[in-house]
Amino acid sequence: MPSEQVTEVLKIEHLKKSFDSAEILKDINLTISANEVVSIIGSSGSGKSTLLRCINLLEEPTGGNIFYKGQSILAPGFDERRYRAKVGMVFQQFNLFNNLTVLENCVIAQMQVLHRSRQEAESKSLKVLEQIGLKDYAKAHPQQISGGQKQRVAIARALSMDPEVLLFDEPTSALDPEMVDEVLSSMRLLAESGMTMAVVTHEMAFARDVSSRVCFMDQGRILEDAAPETVFNHPQHERTREFLSRYLKSVQTQ
Repeated sequence: MPSEQVTEVLKIEHLKKSFDSAEILKDINLTISANEVVSIIGSSGSGKSTLLRCINLLEEPTGGNIFYKGQSILAPGFDERRYRAKVGMVFQQFNLFNNLTVLENCVIAQMQVLHRSRQEAESKSLKVLEQIGLKDYAKAHPQQISGGQKQRVAIARALSMDPEVLLFDEPTSALDPEMVDEVLSSMRLLAESGMTMAVVTHEMAFARDVSSRVCFMDQGRILEDAAPETVFNHPQHERTREFLSRYLKSVQTQ
């Protein structure tokens, strides 16, 4: 592999996804390198979440290819379970097991996918829960904690798998406004630690301040892919300017 490609973790080439006659993703090309935080912004229905779900193989692409460290994840015999451990996903609706404790939610996939012993898995989970400020809730069940805490448990669960990349699908959109900051704070700490992240978000301040790059999607295409200051201050497309205009007005009035 050429030396300039060593840090390339994910490479998406000419990705397409259709549901029946509706074309949701149209010729998506995107590269994510190690330690990058790539925020994906755009209107609802622009294809952002579908893109993440294709990267995580929760949806099967209609065309194109996705490479993880140079290997096609669409190739026959590719180990999807091991891949999902390395490219973890945090969902909008948490997706926790309500019948399991916080600790057990973090332990189960480690034992099933990584074949860690219970002792190893619990030790790893408790360490991650402590890092994220939730160790005291290890024995609680999801219904006993707040929405913000549930989302942080979901992040801890993904981190317990020792991922190389974390995908976030609108992780704050199901939260009450006062809970958003605690989740964004955890994500900022992850970014500062060097975690490679792709984040579908409506939190423009996070995209502007934390991202290495911002991608603006519209009608199934990536219209902008540049540094945050370029996308926010010098967008190349009128559609991007329209999308950002409300956010920029609110910033100017603060």
